Amino acid sequence: MKIRQKIILASLGIGAMLFVFTYSEMDSNHLRFQKEHTRQDKIIKKIVDFMKEEGVNSTDEELTHIARIIYKASRMHNVDYRLMLAIVKVESNFKHNVVSPKGARGLFQVKPSLAKYIARDAGVHWKGDHTLDEPEKNIKIGVYFFSLLLEDFDNLNLALHAYNMGPTKLKKMLSENTRPNRNFSNLVLKEYRRIASILPQP
Repeated sequence: MKIRQKIILASLGIGAMLFVFTYSEMDSNHLRFQKEHTRQDKIIKKIVDFMKEEGVNSTDEELTHIARIIYKASRMHNVDYRLMLAIVKVESNFKHNVVSPKGARGLFQVKPSLAKYIARDAGVHWKGDHTLDEPEKNIKIGVYFFSLLLEDFDNLNLALHAYNMGPTKLKKMLSENTRPNRNFSNLVLKEYRRIASILPQP
């Protein structure tokens, strides 16, 4: 057999091996994606069931949408979705149209004065205060804001304090060696432990 023919055959053999390897890798990735997608759907269903148990008065479609956005936003910003549920439980009891006396709005009780500055980075188009009345946008902003606090303070308790009172006020208190009120953080952590005992890990 001529050398050129041997080289062509060898090249074809290597090409076939690469094709099989690539196809196998693609098939493996597809299976992993399917498995992860199935697990995600199961967790979202469990979140919906949890909210129903909490007496949230919304349709299954609305609850599924809220559950999916909380889970996906939490994954995107590397925070535990169960902690986000705990914050929502304490802040609004899952009522998306709640407005506090201080003007904080929606599920995460975010103030418009803060939200309009971080909305774009959170992937939300800001159209005024009522933007926060839309569950999806409120969730995206709330989760993103908390992830910033967690990164800034590098401490869960401090991040919760900052979420409750504002990071500037908390930093001022810490610089004066003043301890913040722990009521909010204790309530959230208590809910977090309860929810973590019910719902699976992210």
